[in-house]
Amino acid sequence: MKTLTIAAVTSALLAAVATAAQAQQPPYPQGYVGGDAMFWELNPDGPASSRDSVGLRVNGGLKFNDFFAVEGHLGGGGSDGPVELDSLVGLYAKGILPVSQEFRLYGLAGMTEVDGDVDSESGFSYGAGAEFDVAPNVALGADYMRYLDEDQYTFDAASVGVRYRF
Repeated sequence: MKTLTIAAVTSALLAAVATAAQAQQPPYPQGYVGGDAMFWELNPDGPASSRDSVGLRVNGGLKFNDFFAVEGHLGGGGSDGPVELDSLVGLYAKGILPVSQEFRLYGLAGMTEVDGDVDSESGFSYGAGAEFDVAPNVALGADYMRYLDEDQYTFDAASVGVRYRF
């Protein structure tokens, strides 16, 4: 009888813990959108000087679980002398490392097309960043991306902004 009581209490506690853990998991897939200030820099190879400015970037994505998402970027704006960023469009796979319930590190890899006043280029892009939840559905984030790595120049951007999960 004592063994049966212990088994019943243990089963009830395990069921309660499993139910509580399930209740804390967000439903997947989970969408998100965000807006960032994008501090971009064009670094030519050779004696030419680098160009930099500030633009805006909108991002959004679909998080499939705690570790993987697909994210898109749309940005533009800013000019430095003869260099102007007309638009930036990219699609990336996002690997996520949850450090705590509120803090995540992530890496991005994918393709980007960058249109400037001089020309348009597309290529492989990669970067890394971090997010910190400040409310149940709101996070502050920062990342650094190498959008283009061409023979004659690189195009990088550091971004800081806010994201909303729905």
